[in-house]
Amino acid sequence: MADWRDYLEERQASFVEDLKDFLRIPSISADPAHLPDVDRAAAWVAARLQAAGLADVEVLRAGRYPMVYGDWLGAPGQPTVLIYGHFDVQPVDPVEAWTDPPFSPTIRDGRIYARGASDDKGNMLAPILALEALLKTHGRLPVNVKVLFEGQEEILSPDLPDFVALHRTRLACDMAISADGWQWSATEADLRVGLRGICALEVVAQGPATDLHAGLYGGAVANPVHALVALLASIHDASGRVTIPGFYDDVRAPSDDERRRLAAIPFDEARYRRAIGVSALAGEVGFTTRERIGIRPTFEINGITGGYTGPGVKTIIPSSARAAVTCRLVPDQAPETVALAVKRHLESQRLNGIEITVNILPNAASPYLIPMDHPANRAARDVLVTLYGREPYYTRSGGSIPILDLFRRELDAYTVIYGFGLPDENFHAPDEFLRLDNFRRGQEAYALLLEQIRLRWNRLIPSKPVNLLVDFCSRAFSSEVDIGSREENA
Repeated sequence: MADWRDYLEERQASFVEDLKDFLRIPSISADPAHLPDVDRAAAWVAARLQAAGLADVEVLRAGRYPMVYGDWLGAPGQPTVLIYGHFDVQPVDPVEAWTDPPFSPTIRDGRIYARGASDDKGNMLAPILALEALLKTHGRLPVNVKVLFEGQEEILSPDLPDFVALHRTRLACDMAISADGWQWSATEADLRVGLRGICALEVVAQGPATDLHAGLYGGAVANPVHALVALLASIHDASGRVTIPGFYDDVRAPSDDERRRLAAIPFDEARYRRAIGVSALAGEVGFTTRERIGIRPTFEINGITGGYTGPGVKTIIPSSARAAVTCRLVPDQAPETVALAVKRHLESQRLNGIEITVNILPNAASPYLIPMDHPANRAARDVLVTLYGREPYYTRSGGSIPILDLFRRELDAYTVIYGFGLPDENFHAPDEFLRLDNFRRGQEAYALLLEQIRLRWNRLIPSKPVNLLVDFCSRAFSSEVDIGSREENA
């Protein structure tokens, strides 16, 4: 069979059975009791990669967790693409809220329901099947391909930085593709070009050595809960800006083109408010809602504890109060710099009878932004236009994915987010599902992407060195590449 599309079409029923087998493995990384299942999922992935025709397939270790590597490097002179995904899944609680058992895959109305169906087993299986189709029909791939699938993403990949640093040579690539993602809707594509970073802190307000009787000591002793609430309330001014000195020092101003692309994304404020159950929206003055959650940094109080919170009344002055705080960051903010600025500011406040201590937590990720003219980014755009018949939305996610900046720092490779689930598919919630037509679409999308990367790469880098120099110089000083991209190319 000469055409990879025919190969995919003819074997689609068996591919769905493969997905069912994969989804039956309860690879919950957060639960130590399921670590053998995470290993079993790794073994399943390795076997499936070998069946697809990849070479050098190996299960490696990152701490207690497995990582699966494989490659096909038979395209000399072509770029090397690293495809990333994860096979661990979230816990299933509350299990009683599932219509069917979470690890008994069930198909209803063109959807397959199971934990991990969309995040990320269905999405990460799609590129494996695309590689198989290309290798079985053409005997080769358009570009060199490496794959890295991990088993600890759902617990924030604590061992991945050391693993990538250790295996930097093996993982070396020109660009990366993440199968962990989604599209905008069934008919609209999403090309996510940026994500915010994050830093996390714990703020402790310490008062008396022990809880005190509020009648005997009230009015004479400072209340740590009062003090902490007042301190945190002072972090934002009336316009919604963060008042911490230096907080905005490294924030990269968005270009007019970036703001135009964000403005082109559909936004129904009334529907948005209804969906999250609020009567009005709030945020930094001078920015739209999309800009506030995509291109602006934030300071958020995630929770406050202190004193008595049970039923009835317990009249005390609490001994201490604690708050969990996170800051979402944008280019070019560094998590450690912002966290230190927050710590210094809060600990410098003079509160009578109260001592403020701030602990910087290890949960951090740098912001990520791929140049719009990157070959992989342009290749993904071309494929998405082919598949959806329209230009994708160029989005900036408010969330954080640590591995994207990790690949950029350790491998000097940018990552395109290229998943084909949809945002409504209940990942991390009961009744998670994946639309089977998008499972099929993802397979085609990966085959097309690898070919389009080859075309883009060869257009960018001619075979003769003199042509390469001329091409680089002409692009560097033309309007085709903006200043930021020139710096990246340099």
